[in-house]
Amino acid sequence: MRHLIQKNFRSIFFLLLQFQILYAQDTTQKIIQGRENSIEQQKKPYVILISADGFRYDVADKFHATNLINFRSKGVQAEYMQPCFPSLTFPNHYSIVTGLYPAHHGIVDNTFYDEKKNAVYSLGNKKAVIDSSWYGGTPLWVLAEKQKMVSASFYWVASESAIQGVRPTYYYAYGEAIPIETRIQTVKRWLQLPEKTRPHMITFYFPEVDHQEHIFGVDSKETAEAVHFVDESMGKLVRTVDSLHLNVNFIFLADHGMMNLDTLNGISLPAAVDTNKFLVLPALSLLHLYAKDTNDVRPTYEALKKEARDYDVYLTSNTPAHWHYGKKEDAFNRLGNILLVPHPPKAFNIRNRRLPAAEHGYDPSLTEMHATFYAWGPAFAQHKKIAKFENINVYPMIAKILGLKIVDPIDGKAAVLDPILKKKK
Repeated sequence: MRHLIQKNFRSIFFLLLQFQILYAQDTTQKIIQGRENSIEQQKKPYVILISADGFRYDVADKFHATNLINFRSKGVQAEYMQPCFPSLTFPNHYSIVTGLYPAHHGIVDNTFYDEKKNAVYSLGNKKAVIDSSWYGGTPLWVLAEKQKMVSASFYWVASESAIQGVRPTYYYAYGEAIPIETRIQTVKRWLQLPEKTRPHMITFYFPEVDHQEHIFGVDSKETAEAVHFVDESMGKLVRTVDSLHLNVNFIFLADHGMMNLDTLNGISLPAAVDTNKFLVLPALSLLHLYAKDTNDVRPTYEALKKEARDYDVYLTSNTPAHWHYGKKEDAFNRLGNILLVPHPPKAFNIRNRRLPAAEHGYDPSLTEMHATFYAWGPAFAQHKKIAKFENINVYPMIAKILGLKIVDPIDGKAAVLDPILKKKK
């Protein structure tokens, strides 16, 4: 009975979420007038970069995603793609399109505080999301547009913001009201535009798997149905694009994996944390403690170390090196003075609310956090399997396919994924 009540609650919650998402959305395409491909760029290949949020490295096989399994068999399949720390949606989507670790591009969490601005960035705050001053780095669409290559986005983190004064030529405000058939047909229409105005760099996004994992868990039939929806949609997208007989390359990946949570034993805010002395933004897999007076940092850290049971305590001056997430790398000064990281499958529950069935954000080296990476098309080797790699290396690979010059320092290395590209004759 308890299981049935919980399941019904989650179903009602999901319906309410969908209603909220669908209500009063802006579904109009935005077009920046006056943009054209240069003669040189008109000759370049095309890349469609597709993210399926939360599409863990193993779910295609687990739930028999036949289209994706077929596509990857003809191209490239990675053992897995490793997200950046924290393995959250906004930091990792932005790392994929900038080639930078989160501490270097500034989107250090889904929600975080900036002392200089005296403001909070949150994925649910539309005003912040479209404010370009939050974003460092040079996203792929900015790189392309600045080099006279037209780009388009059917959703991606930061694609609505005029970073360095530049948005994609074609883009949409994020929402989930537009049916998948309409989205696929929009991509087709983009690729049928005259060569002068046809986008060569396109981003595309699926939220469904992540939604269902959070609500019902990684192993649920609802997650399986979401995986099948993405798989069937990818089949339709690829068939539609292939019918145009263009030089199109597909990259299908995810921002992170997912882990089932211990939903009954959430971690409360530790007693050692005085919220009169620290700003604490609610989160599940990572808590930032922002000190109002830095003199309070050391004594609070020592007190937390003594009482910590189901979580680790770090000063940002002493975080694990493989995270690339410490004070020395904090280019925008947006990390908390102290970080609290729960031991999975535990999560923080400082508001004493119902925990989701599954969560991410944990150390990217954990198997459950590993993401999918498949690629196929004329630029890619065929029937190739590769070892794991970090997602920051996708950026220089796409730049190389499109013949774009990388103009700013990045963390990703072109050499990492060069072996999956066909050698030019």
